Amino acid sequence: MRDLWHYVEKEEWDNHTSPMKFILLGMGNVSSLKTLFFLFLLVIYSVTMVGNILIVVLVVADQHLHTPMYFFLGNLSSLETCYSSTILPRLLASFLTGDRTISVHGCMAQLHFFCSFVVSECYLLAMMSYDRYLAICQPLLYASLMTWKVSLWLAAASWLVGFLISTVVTSFLSQLKFCGPKAIDHFFCDFTPLLELACNDTRVVTTVGFIVSFLDIVFPFLFTLASYVCIIAAILRISSSMGRQKAFSTCSSHLTVVTVFYGTLIIVYLIPRTAPLRQLNRVFSFFYTILTPLVNPLIYSLRNREVREALGKLCPLSKTPGLLVSCCVASPVDVRVVQVCQED
Repeated sequence: MRDLWHYVEKEEWDNHTSPMKFILLGMGNVSSLKTLFFLFLLVIYSVTMVGNILIVVLVVADQHLHTPMYFFLGNLSSLETCYSSTILPRLLASFLTGDRTISVHGCMAQLHFFCSFVVSECYLLAMMSYDRYLAICQPLLYASLMTWKVSLWLAAASWLVGFLISTVVTSFLSQLKFCGPKAIDHFFCDFTPLLELACNDTRVVTTVGFIVSFLDIVFPFLFTLASYVCIIAAILRISSSMGRQKAFSTCSSHLTVVTVFYGTLIIVYLIPRTAPLRQLNRVFSFFYTILTPLVNPLIYSLRNREVREALGKLCPLSKTPGLLVSCCVASPVDVRVVQVCQED
């Protein structure tokens, strides 16, 4: 069966592509459900773009949302918008036209932007956890420590680190020579599937990938984990159960997003890419690359009174509960609530 797969892909390569192109195998053989998949992905992409762009518009337009926490949320929504746009338009085009080929330069560009936004999101989530740590564990110093200047530098550093690390990875990977059928067993150009197609020695690139993985995934994850250990410890020291519940509710949305994002991300890159597990790998990749930008705004918006008020000012029709579900913004840590909880 494996030999047949290689033969079929090689034939498709020989007949439909040039030596400067790759074939993206996508989610597998779904030709009979192509229209359904196209409509499904189109809805996901449309809702993702509308939801995240709406967050950015609200944060910019409403003065009540001009706080460091909402500033981070605006950056996160911008990242989610760019993140989805590196993968979904190309995937939608392949379902619509049936052309699954992508040029080498296009593949490297997709990998570069994808890695850049993923790394930036890892660091931005870490910065958001630091913001929550200051608000809950150092509430009296929050205003002096998390100033606009500090929040601007933290957000800018997240974007810059993502770009620099992605540039390093792409530069090393672009030096490799690719051979074989040049069929990428994935629905986008990712690091590991591309590395599998290389003809020459990949030890240097693998080492660089390992170092980068520590810098862009493990380090911010450990930082976020340490922040939440301190946060949970501070919440547990609150005497009243009502106070603990109120304090925990201020960071539960972000904790949920962090758990989902890092959980799927770690699983994707820890699962061995053996034949039986490749489909499972694609499923988890689909979740963190496509569904996470969709559900993040929904997770964030459910309990946010300030965002509902801002949305009501922007669009009176949005006061309808059914329409509010599509408006996705995170609940920031309210320092005053935390102080009251701690006094309890």
